Amino acid sequence: MKRLLLVSFLFVLVVGCCQAEDFKFALLTDIHISKNPSAAEDLERSVAQINKASDLAFVLVSGDITEEGDCFSLHVAKDILDKLFIPYYIIPGNHDTKWTESGATCFAQIFGSDRFEFEYGGFLFLGFNSGPIVRIADGHVSPQDVDWLKSRLSANGKEKPVFLVTHYPMRIGDVDNSFDVTDAVRGYNIKAFIGGHYHANQHLSYDGIPGILGRSNLRGNDAVGGYSVFEICGDSLKVSEQRIGGTLNPWAGMSLTETYYDAETLVDKRPDIESVNRQYPDVKAVWSVQLGSALYSSPEVYKNNVYIGDENGVMSCLDVRTGELLWQFKSGNRIVGTCAVDKNIVVFGSTDKCIYGLDAEQGNLLWKLQADEPVLGAVSIDKGIAYVGASDGKFRAIDIKTGKLLWSYDEVKGYIETRPLVTKKYVVFGAWDNTLYCLDKESGEVQWTWTGGLTRMHYSPAAVWPVETGNKTVFIVDPQRAMTAIDLKTGQTCWRTRESAVRESIGISADKKRVFGKTMQDSVVCFAAKMDKPRKIWATDVGFGYEFAPSMLEESEGIVFGSTKNGMIFALDSEDGSICWKHLVGNCLMNTVYPLSGKEVIYSSTDGNVGLLRWEE
Repeated sequence: MKRLLLVSFLFVLVVGCCQAEDFKFALLTDIHISKNPSAAEDLERSVAQINKASDLAFVLVSGDITEEGDCFSLHVAKDILDKLFIPYYIIPGNHDTKWTESGATCFAQIFGSDRFEFEYGGFLFLGFNSGPIVRIADGHVSPQDVDWLKSRLSANGKEKPVFLVTHYPMRIGDVDNSFDVTDAVRGYNIKAFIGGHYHANQHLSYDGIPGILGRSNLRGNDAVGGYSVFEICGDSLKVSEQRIGGTLNPWAGMSLTETYYDAETLVDKRPDIESVNRQYPDVKAVWSVQLGSALYSSPEVYKNNVYIGDENGVMSCLDVRTGELLWQFKSGNRIVGTCAVDKNIVVFGSTDKCIYGLDAEQGNLLWKLQADEPVLGAVSIDKGIAYVGASDGKFRAIDIKTGKLLWSYDEVKGYIETRPLVTKKYVVFGAWDNTLYCLDKESGEVQWTWTGGLTRMHYSPAAVWPVETGNKTVFIVDPQRAMTAIDLKTGQTCWRTRESAVRESIGISADKKRVFGKTMQDSVVCFAAKMDKPRKIWATDVGFGYEFAPSMLEESEGIVFGSTKNGMIFALDSEDGSICWKHLVGNCLMNTVYPLSGKEVIYSSTDGNVGLLRWEE
């Protein structure tokens, strides 16, 4: 096996390659169509220049087609890309799947699929999504996409030369389960991964497999943008940068006959899960069930059952003590919002634009309410009324017994993914429009809105689940790395602090005296909840590293439970913040956990696992 050599201006390739040229193709990536017209202009110019190049066979488009994942921008991109004289093959990037009012469903509706497979010149090209969906986290290739990849490689045989196209670089730090992907493909004749995300020309190695990243289509600080051109020349690959109006600038090359990896030798270090778990041997996995599809919602427990929705649109019910699968119900598309259960009725929204009510014991459909757009919001139920937001600018109150719409507030300017806070008189929720809304719980009339001076959509208090103290103060954290206390009656800011760089994960103690926040580097902090100014009570270095995933902090029996983007669940003493235990379930995003007590907690993860941990102190 030879070490990967991807070197700039490889003389042999630059000089000798064109004598045996087979075909060329272009790579467009990181296009970022938005309200700013310059991104669309850059794409128009690239398409025009590609159309002038008669020697290009096709175009790969490897993600971040839009800035905000909105359907309008995707349509703009498609209108421009459809002007190409040659075929193009496209996959989404993280901007298309995280910030998306459709729950990442309109990408496939607009472009036909979020995967592609085709063969050209004897080479197989496979492109697939590297996530995440709606949640901000590291990239993640879903279990169903890994299975698809395995099936397509198997169907084409081990000798077929293959290029794999992703948005993210396929390595730890970029994609949390990258080793699942490289392990799945290394037994085949993979020539290279091709992608973007870094907005720069780079050559990398993914567990020994070559990786090539192309520049962004955006102009950036330059006068014009550009793209990449790949040239298959006999037994070699040459990669060049094409600036708009300029000449090709070769920057890398590699042999297509040399072997840079083998199926047995692992190059990249795997996450060391056991070293953490050995520190806390009293934490045991009681059961774990693989549902076969990514889980972006949190588990909900009612009586003796666990309820959770998945990326395939399936709502599952499992026995809380054994993990036995009791029933499943299939909606029309992926479920990303956490359900709620009361009075033997499960209520949840789906990206198929419906809100469902199911019998909690049997899983039978009781009612279905149609929305105008996908329903990404988590559900809260209070006194037989379900409260849930959707992507159609509406927030609804629904009678859970009949499915009757009681009221609808229709002036939300952004899509909703949060779980609403329901108090004695009000319901409070954020949306991806920089706004926190407070509505009258009985009538749906707006009481106040709060923006806090936020100016960018990406800073919205939209992923956080708000908490409150005795019907007096609402607490949120937001992507501007601030914790804010807001008067529940007036919507006025009581205080706002960026002291601890909290992001979108918050929690409150059972006695309403302490507010918890997860910071972006290792720590959990606790603030007093009944002060007119911020007062930190404790801060604990949990050691989870750089962290930005929204997963709320939940207290039970004096223990604060939390989770991270890289597979960790932790438990802290609520009074002083001391670490009770930490446990690594895997290496991917853990959703907000559900404590059964101070000793037991139910979890779910994007790799499709739901399970029960027990602290046997």
